[in-house]
Amino acid sequence: MTELLLPLVYLAPLALVLVLYLYRRHARETLAAAALQRSVKSGLMDPPSLHPVIDPNLCVGAGGCTRACPEGTLGIVKGKAYLINPTVCIGHGACASACPVEAIKLVFGTARRGIDIPYVKPSFETNVAGIYIAGELGGMGLIRNAAEQGRQAIESVGRNRAQPEQLDVLIVGAGPAGISATLAAMAHKLRFVTIEQEDSLGGCVYHYPRNKIVATHPVTLALVGKVKLGEVSKESLLAFWQDIIKKTKVPIEFGERLEKITPVDRGFVVKTTKAEHHCRSILLAIGRRGSPTKLGVPGEELPKVVYRLIDPEQYQGKRVLVVGGGNAAIEAAVAIAAEPGAHVTLSYRNDAFSRVTERNRELLKEAENGGQLTMALRTQVRQITERQVVLDGDGGSASLDNDSVIVCVGGVLPTAMLKELGIGVETKYGTA
Repeated sequence: MTELLLPLVYLAPLALVLVLYLYRRHARETLAAAALQRSVKSGLMDPPSLHPVIDPNLCVGAGGCTRACPEGTLGIVKGKAYLINPTVCIGHGACASACPVEAIKLVFGTARRGIDIPYVKPSFETNVAGIYIAGELGGMGLIRNAAEQGRQAIESVGRNRAQPEQLDVLIVGAGPAGISATLAAMAHKLRFVTIEQEDSLGGCVYHYPRNKIVATHPVTLALVGKVKLGEVSKESLLAFWQDIIKKTKVPIEFGERLEKITPVDRGFVVKTTKAEHHCRSILLAIGRRGSPTKLGVPGEELPKVVYRLIDPEQYQGKRVLVVGGGNAAIEAAVAIAAEPGAHVTLSYRNDAFSRVTERNRELLKEAENGGQLTMALRTQVRQITERQVVLDGDGGSASLDNDSVIVCVGGVLPTAMLKELGIGVETKYGTA
């Protein structure tokens, strides 16, 4: 009898571990399935940019991809990995690296929503020899990815040195990709100039609302090494970049805007608002917005109409209309609604928000419940005057007293400039 009981003594703990494992796995799958159902019901199935696609025939449901994803984008449902929260995916690609069977590939766009992406080789050179693209313009908005691309692009540039009278490279943009590229150019002892059309660094980060939380991941910068910040405020991130520039003496020409690029023998002549640069190569480390999308309505030229929120405090006691249905619009509306005496009307042409994070949805609901914010779904701006705005909706037109208008409906990819240079632009519908 003792001999029969002895194996059970050893097997019982293993059985208990197995039961606990299966219970926890079932619980995680139940939560993941619920999250997927919420995303489908809300119409939030379009990732904003680079994102994973899982091959169900290869996926073994090991779960490594879900553990590697800090945003909770992926989950295991019925034994397979699914994109359960597509709108929060920021395209860092850790899931693909963690997959043991290579069932995940990273793509741009979806079957129903294409994304325009310039043609870029693995070396970050475009189809136009000597012109390189890194960062957000190429579809990589994540800070870590943009900075990594900036560094790698300069390594490619350094293989083709310029003639004595030329710069090795002109770097356009001082966001994460541009700053990283500039550090790399210094490390490789290249002859370069970095220009930035704004009066401050940071790229798109500079235009975030005050105190917006930015998620960053470890990144390796030339002359600096590996840095890790985690979740920090916009101001902390900009201070971090400023500190790096101060310590490394990074030279950046602020307030200098690119105007024209002319190809010449073995290089380019670049005209800016301040100078003319002769260079062997050009690195475009600029954002995708180009110029903001406008409403095209009467009165939009009034000074009270702007296209981004910098400081919510200036809207204290104001009646503000925010136009848009993405994260930028909701963050602007919520931030202003929190200011004393301010009241915000949020106008969106559809009846539900798409591509919006769960956190922003919760903040929006809190502001609406608190009475500081009014939703105006299924409306469009018809006219803007000095003291009012006119909205058209299902119930007809309505005039609202108004002091300021903030339009957050996205930007126009600088496709015209790219095509003028001969750079190919492809609309990706779920392809790499």
